Formats: sequence, C-alpha cells, structure tokens
Amino acid sequence: MNDQIRISPIRLIGAEGEQHGIVPTMQAMEMARELGMDLVEVSATERPPVCKIIDYGKHKYAQSKKQGAKTHQQKLKELRVRPKTGVHDVDTKVNQARRFLEEGDKVLIKVQFRGREMQHIEEGRRIIEDMLTKLLDCSKIEKAAQMEGKQMSALLAPKGHK
Repeated sequence: MNDQIRISPIRLIGAEGEQHGIVPTMQAMEMARELGMDLVEVSATERPPVCKIIDYGKHKYAQSKKQGAKTHQQKLKELRVRPKTGVHDVDTKVNQARRFLEEGDKVLIKVQFRGREMQHIEEGRRIIEDMLTKLLDCSKIEKAAQMEGKQMSALLAPKGHK
C-alpha cells in the first residue's frame, strides 16, 4: 500500500475501475494523493504488478463486513409428541420439522411415554414411523427409531448436508 510499493513501473487501475496502463509508481502515488485515496497492490505476482486506487479504509471495512456474515450453524431441533397425539397435531409437527430441515437443521423426534402408555409402545412407534415417512422427501434418517428409557427417538438430517 502507498509507500510500501517499491517496484516501478506498475499497471494502474483507477478509482472507478478505468485502466491507466503502465505508469511509474511515483506518478501513480501522486494520482492517488490528488484523489485523497490510497494506492493498493492488487496482484503482486503479475509482471508488472497491478495496483488500484481505492479508499483503503472503506475496503477494509467492506472486507470485515463480508467476513462477519456468518454461514448457518447447524442446530439440533427437538420435536416431542405423545402416543395419544392426534393426527392433525402430528401433521403440524411434521410441517415444523420440514421447515427446520429446509433451514439446514437436524431434527430429533421424540415420543414420550408416561405411566400406562408404556404398554402401548407400538402406538408410539406407529406415530414416529408415520412422521419419518412423511419427511423422507426432504431428509435422511441418521438414527432410526429406538427406545431409550421412557422415550422413543429418531434423528433426521437435511438431505443436502452430511
């Protein structure tokens, strides 16, 4: 940047992106100073090196903004149902799960059993299998339905992700 550029001549690109051709380094620095901007080396590997007249402060700020824009962090979303959960409520949970999967999150579906419901595990398995088949188009099963104490759970991952 500015005084750190030692090689002369350089290929100069103006503030608006216009080509100035091959120019002596001192002349390019003068042009940058007149505009109140900086002379920044864009490509040092080229012969002659390519330099551009830009406002370096704005350039650094824009780079930090780009870097600050994070990519989506995958989260684990949990949906709980019971063996006696109604069909419409299960469909609502399926729609919620579909939205989570489309956003790139993993979904853990849990069927919670309480008291006498433990005698009807097949009812809970039916609900969880029904949910899995409805979500098969937008997800892949990472962990199949299995009992863990008083709950049955299955883990789904979005299709496009690992």
